[in-house]
Amino acid sequence: MALSHDPLWPRAGSWPAPSGPADLTILGVPAHLTSLSPTNAHETPAAVRDALQRYSPALVEQGEPIDLGALRFADAGDIVDPDSPEGEDRTRARVAELAAQSRLVVALGGDNSVTYATAQGSGTEALITFDAHYDLRDGVSNGSPVRRLLADGLDGRHVVQIGIADFANSVAYAERAREHGITVIGMDEVRRRGIDDVVAQALEVVGDRRTHLDIDVDVTDRAAAPGCPASLPGGLHPWELRALARGIARHHSVVSADIVEIDATVDAPDQRTVRLAALCVLDLAAGLALRA
Repeated sequence: MALSHDPLWPRAGSWPAPSGPADLTILGVPAHLTSLSPTNAHETPAAVRDALQRYSPALVEQGEPIDLGALRFADAGDIVDPDSPEGEDRTRARVAELAAQSRLVVALGGDNSVTYATAQGSGTEALITFDAHYDLRDGVSNGSPVRRLLADGLDGRHVVQIGIADFANSVAYAERAREHGITVIGMDEVRRRGIDDVVAQALEVVGDRRTHLDIDVDVTDRAAAPGCPASLPGGLHPWELRALARGIARHHSVVSADIVEIDATVDAPDQRTVRLAALCVLDLAAGLALRA
């Protein structure tokens, strides 16, 4: 169905190709071949781009309305064959190029394996994840990007994992996280302490280090994210995920992010999961606009 047109209600999305400095640049990284669960996550970047156009680039709850359209947005298209080692090299190189001229590069997945090359491409020195899972598995898959980053030299003391869930992980991987000094803030703890307190702790851990934010949407409650193969009942509410994303993105150290683990082909008919991902893109942009 065609969307309505109103010159006083501009739509988000449909951003131009990169041309000079940008505030936020999106890049499709449609990885899916190494996923532990069968997925068509490679279909998702296009779906998120379409969903962006359902929303306006306007903040209206900040006292004075803020037009995010004043930011410089760009869309760098998609990485070809990102699942192969050569594809990961292409991802690193492209993210590095975009990060040199963008305040924030946002990779649209694809499965969680994209975190590895995306974070390295932006020169990550610290990592924050919103995820029900540790992603510390051995091998190469959507369950291993955090372990791979640690193996390549990322200091676990500069990693924060928010939303880790019961019955979605193993004791062995919990011990692995502890051994590496990772700061883990579980699902229940997020709710008990509140968003602002959790954001403050995460930002204290990463400090001024170049930081990558991994938004694995399967941290969200399954009723709100049916398009995530590994989402659980009892996960974060959409507003919690969005508030976390906006809060973290307000910090100057955050230079890259990814939004991953959605299979648009199995989403609910109302596209609730894909639309949530699109709103996360805009919340990241809102964080940029609200930086001190």
